[in-house]
Amino acid sequence: MDDKIKDDAKEAVDKLIDNDMWLAIGQGSIKIVAIIVITYIALRLGKSAIRNVFKVRSRSPLKISERREATLLKLLENVLSYVIYFISMMTILSTLDIDVKGLIAGAGIVGLAIGFGAQNLVRDIITGFFIIFEDQFSVGDYVRIGSAEGSVEEIGLRTTKIKSWTGELHIFPNGNITEVTNYSIHNSVAVVDVSIAYEENIEEAEKVMHELLLTLPQKYEDLVNPPELLGVQTLGASDVVMRVVAETTPMRHWYIARMIRKEVKLCLDQHGIEIPFPRMVMYSREEEVQPLEEKQKRLESE
Repeated sequence: MDDKIKDDAKEAVDKLIDNDMWLAIGQGSIKIVAIIVITYIALRLGKSAIRNVFKVRSRSPLKISERREATLLKLLENVLSYVIYFISMMTILSTLDIDVKGLIAGAGIVGLAIGFGAQNLVRDIITGFFIIFEDQFSVGDYVRIGSAEGSVEEIGLRTTKIKSWTGELHIFPNGNITEVTNYSIHNSVAVVDVSIAYEENIEEAEKVMHELLLTLPQKYEDLVNPPELLGVQTLGASDVVMRVVAETTPMRHWYIARMIRKEVKLCLDQHGIEIPFPRMVMYSREEEVQPLEEKQKRLESE
């Protein structure tokens, strides 16, 4: 028994001091590090090449929208990353003397077996392809999907990422996207209601506002056309509400609405036209009783 232990210990020591083994480990480690470095360089060069291709393409006579270019750019970069990572992983396994061919063959058989259970994955990929092919929405668009609303950060073959204006990132499997509202394709409309006091001259207020609205496109390039004063919208308890509408570039209606309110307020103040404010009328019960007493005394004297 002791002899066997001694033999095993001697064999282990011989392996530890085996120069060929350490040389093979060193060579393998260097190869793995070199593969990782080459993978990193290949990714950088590949993504740079894709961006340069799109820059050259932008100067060609055949134009496509910037939204679609950004979407295709992200998609091609993702596909490039998947391909390079796969090749790098297979090369590392081959360096470790693992039978890559057998592994790929086995993975193919296993993939075929589990493919019937991967219907959701297949649906996600097919839906992602049609989202990109039909240009339903693109990177940078402002969309609403379900209860989430925000800008499209990334469109992949399997998932879509939406970032809301408060910073939350929503990730949707493409197969679950059944209805999309895209706010970035067509022009938007800003709607502004302006209140005027009942005591003011409505016609004068309309004239002043109309003259102001004609000058706004020169100050704000997001305005497609001069804003239009529709007229009196409602008659409130203490104000006359006038409505202004303006066509803007996509998703700029909130900004333009704020600017119109500011310009209208300054213009009305300049022309002395009052914007109503809450008022309260108070009366004293004693003041109401005194006239009655005086009237009664007058009747008695008569």
